[in-house]
Amino acid sequence: MHQITTLSNGFRIVTEPMPGLASAAVGIWVTAGARHERADQNGIAHFLEHMAFKGTAKRTSLQIAEEIEDVGGYINAYTSREMTAYYARVLEADVPLALDVIADIVLNPAFDAREIEVERHVILQEIGQALDTPDDVIFDWLQEATYPDQPLGRPILGPAERIAKYGAADLRGFVAGHYGPGQLILAASGAVHHDRLVRMAEALFGHLSPLAAAPLHPARFACNERREVKALEQAHFALAIEGPGYRDPDIYTAQVYSGVMGGGMSSRLFQKLREERGLCYTTFAQAGAHDDTGSITLYAGTGAEDLAELANLTIDELRRATEDLTEAEVARARTQMKAGLLMGLESPSSRAERLARLLAIWGRVPSLSETIERIEAVDLAALRGFAEKLVGDGRVSMALYGPVEGAPTLEALRERLVA
Repeated sequence: MHQITTLSNGFRIVTEPMPGLASAAVGIWVTAGARHERADQNGIAHFLEHMAFKGTAKRTSLQIAEEIEDVGGYINAYTSREMTAYYARVLEADVPLALDVIADIVLNPAFDAREIEVERHVILQEIGQALDTPDDVIFDWLQEATYPDQPLGRPILGPAERIAKYGAADLRGFVAGHYGPGQLILAASGAVHHDRLVRMAEALFGHLSPLAAAPLHPARFACNERREVKALEQAHFALAIEGPGYRDPDIYTAQVYSGVMGGGMSSRLFQKLREERGLCYTTFAQAGAHDDTGSITLYAGTGAEDLAELANLTIDELRRATEDLTEAEVARARTQMKAGLLMGLESPSSRAERLARLLAIWGRVPSLSETIERIEAVDLAALRGFAEKLVGDGRVSMALYGPVEGAPTLEALRERLVA
């Protein structure tokens, strides 16, 4: 059973013990990510995440790594569009050490000029690697096409020309604007003791002054196309259809729908595009959600000569789903979703992340039984209604990369969808 405590300054602690485990996952989740950047700050949240491990007022970068690895643990971080996380996995006795290290890197980064230059080069290499990975970069381009000229549409890594200019003052400015106690969540799971963590959190974070949350720029879904022609082995094809945000009750319907369409080997797209037609090796669908918007994303990679057929068949499968979805498909997708959730919660790291994410979204952590009830409530009628709305609205964006000269236009696909 999870427990939540909020300190007087707004800092939140959420824990969930897992009896029988000898280890724990503990971390700080910050409700600030790429979406919270100004246009002239794009990429700075991710840059800041990298710099957290490059030394503090009392630890060098080597000492940060050694202190965790000397006790057999590991430490890592990630940046998303709406959140940044710093977390570690250690044995029960080493939880105080892990939390002290994490608090240090979050609250006291040194931003040494030499280390900034080193990490700048690392990030530029990361950007280059992403650009050389078509089935990665296409999703950044799809996001940009879907949310143009908006924080939500900018790449998490940022553009190389901006990364080349950021300095210590820029990093400190982002921290000052977004790393207040109300934006920080301490989440832990496994071999943890709530009251002990609360006492540690009070000592480490209780002195922080409250900071007002920065308002989000409202998201506006746009129906745009980005087509990048390049001599690659495969043509990469991605669609985004406007869907619900994560506070919308339809989010569970969207997730079940994406499972039916492209959630596994039995899904409609896999069966039609790969098993029946042999048009691709990889295809999938997934439901993504943000604070005030979301999308159903569909992807496939294929040969240039098969791209037009693949794109049209994908649209046809979306239309067909409005007519002949079956009870068996819905039941299978619901079961896959529940199984994925339950299997994931066998990991303390996944459980801690779930605690932080749900607390950030809802201000509470819905019980597992409540979540499963919501999944179970998605029936055939709800799914058909959802599919009909997606097709009827025709709110679609598209990204193409590779030998894509012969692909249908977005307008042609939208006309086919709503015909």
